[in-house]
Amino acid sequence: MIMKMKKRSLFGVALLASLAVFSGCKEEKAAKVEVSSKILIQTSPTTSQEIDMIADFTSNVEAFQTNNICPSMPVRIDKISVDVGDKVKKGDVIVVMDQTQYNQTAVQVANLEADYLRLKAVYDAGGVSEQQLDAASTQLKVQKEALALLSDNIQLQSPIDGIVTGRFFDPGDMFSMTPNESGSASIIQIMQINKLKISVNVSESYFPYVKEGMPVTITADIYPNEVFEGEVSLIYPTIDLKTRTFTVEVTIPNTSAKLRPGMFTRSTIKLGSEIGVMVEDLAIQKQIGSNEKYVFVIKDSIATRVPVKTGRQIGNYINVTSGLDGGDVVAIQGVSKLTDGAKIEIKQN
Repeated sequence: MIMKMKKRSLFGVALLASLAVFSGCKEEKAAKVEVSSKILIQTSPTTSQEIDMIADFTSNVEAFQTNNICPSMPVRIDKISVDVGDKVKKGDVIVVMDQTQYNQTAVQVANLEADYLRLKAVYDAGGVSEQQLDAASTQLKVQKEALALLSDNIQLQSPIDGIVTGRFFDPGDMFSMTPNESGSASIIQIMQINKLKISVNVSESYFPYVKEGMPVTITADIYPNEVFEGEVSLIYPTIDLKTRTFTVEVTIPNTSAKLRPGMFTRSTIKLGSEIGVMVEDLAIQKQIGSNEKYVFVIKDSIATRVPVKTGRQIGNYINVTSGLDGGDVVAIQGVSKLTDGAKIEIKQN
């Protein structure tokens, strides 16, 4: 009986020891599970620094001035002295219209003037009324104005120094006032290209910063190794309600004549500087299926998903314009494994 009791006691002790060992194993395993549930990441602090406010735009080159040359009435064309590609100077006669109507009106003016002078002599002698003299004077004035108008429409001059970019009629044609492929009723189109302009639509957020005379850097794909300089020459005073932008015109000296109207360009305007928050580009994530960008801010070993808005990239850093403060710590490695509220463990370098 005593032997049986001892065996039972030994068995109980062994059982308790086994349970203790098993319990210890469970606790150790649980601890391991708790440690492994933390996501291993690497972090980087954001920094505050002065950055240039630079806005980039795409645009097409335009002629600084475009003139569509034509008379103000339908007249037959007598002579055209220029063709597409010809350079012209301000004041050059480029089109001569038929003078038949001008000559007829000139004869009428001469006759009316003679009639008026004779009537004036009779009026001075008391032979006609003042009303009759006024009627003759008015008729003469009207015909003189018609003659002056015809005179202006006989020899058509270039109002600018430029180059002929369109010719839409030939000598002998009747000018018809009908719009042509240039979009206007013209015989000759002339563009000023010794200086050019571009128009860019700028976000309303930049409105306080854009000033006339600001330098602008222009590049063109056709000249990959060249940079052209321009300056802001005109700022439109209103904001477009649909796009929330305003128009800025930039003038470009084109003494080399390399740039031409219609070319595609990229323009960069420096709008001053400001203190901005910079973060490593590895931290910026983009929501699939949308334009939303976000980062994971790390605080007290917890990852918090924070939406951000971004600006310029400088080297490996991106300017965050909204969502972060200088000194915030963000995840830069292991980011794809993170979810909002996840527990993390920071990887030591």
